[in-house]
Amino acid sequence: MSRQTTSNQKRALLLEAAKQRILILDGAMGTMIQEHKLEEEDYRGTQFADWHCDVKGNNDLLSVTQPDIIYNIHCDYFAAGADIVETNTFNATTIAMADYDMQTLSRDINLAAAKVARKAADAFTAKTPEKPRFVAGVLGPTNRTASISPDVNDPGKRNVTFDELVEAYTESTEALIEGGVDLIMLETIFDTLNAKAAAYAVEGVFEKLGVSLPVMISGTITDASGRTLSGQTAEAFYYSMCHISPFSFGLNCALGPDLLRQYVEEVANVSECLVSAHPNAGLPNEFGEYDMEGPEMAAHIKEWATSGLVNIVGGCCGSTPQHIAEIANAVADIKPRIVPTLAPKMRLSGLEPFVH
Repeated sequence: MSRQTTSNQKRALLLEAAKQRILILDGAMGTMIQEHKLEEEDYRGTQFADWHCDVKGNNDLLSVTQPDIIYNIHCDYFAAGADIVETNTFNATTIAMADYDMQTLSRDINLAAAKVARKAADAFTAKTPEKPRFVAGVLGPTNRTASISPDVNDPGKRNVTFDELVEAYTESTEALIEGGVDLIMLETIFDTLNAKAAAYAVEGVFEKLGVSLPVMISGTITDASGRTLSGQTAEAFYYSMCHISPFSFGLNCALGPDLLRQYVEEVANVSECLVSAHPNAGLPNEFGEYDMEGPEMAAHIKEWATSGLVNIVGGCCGSTPQHIAEIANAVADIKPRIVPTLAPKMRLSGLEPFVH
């Protein structure tokens, strides 16, 4: 069976599920990793015991050095009710891996993370074939921005180019697809030009490999201004990216569900695809911890659902399997948002069945 045939079958199952109910994303990966209180030697594992610089904090590397920990986190989220888990690849591009001088390991990390998540999804799908589970391959925003100068005294300065971003995202996308992901997610986008580079890379990989996976786009409203870091409102960000006809478009991170609600509504009012949202568990306290418990978070997201704003929901920073279980229960009997008449180009989404 060809890779594209398998992708088409998975896409059909995903589309059918999305028509029937609100889909559930997983919660935070970093929050769960922190609970293990890992030390430098844990991050290094046997594979990188002699690495020349510190690697503690490189959570993406754990898919290689501590795959059982990452696998169990994925399983905990599936057990809590998640339909889709995200690969542990938020910082796995060559650009972000440069912080640990591990640029050359980017492909291996993405591949390992995809395989770990795939293993968990397949294990749960085998238990409940009536509820297939899916893997979203995550392309994070990187730690550089193509639109904003890193030097306040030099507005024209940039620390990354569009072509460099495309190259990095291309390598990650190829590895994620090889590892068996069902979707590609451009996540926590704060710079639209970065996102455009990622989308360009993804489409190039699709053409190169002769495959097409659904693409999720999730941006970040950085503060109460209601704008991304590069200055766009949620609506403007949608219109800047909708040309790729994504499977879903939404928001995540930075804000809790109480503060994010108005921007989710802004996206829902204009989006011609599924709408996703995975907010933080409130705002961090003075210790950098998140205090919003599952029932409170679920109550907010239930209101979004009853208001017809969302198709896919989950959690970001501070959320745990307990949060996801509460959210899944809260929206279980609520119909998903109705997708309006769709744009004619559906290259990346495959959403034709949603046309009304």
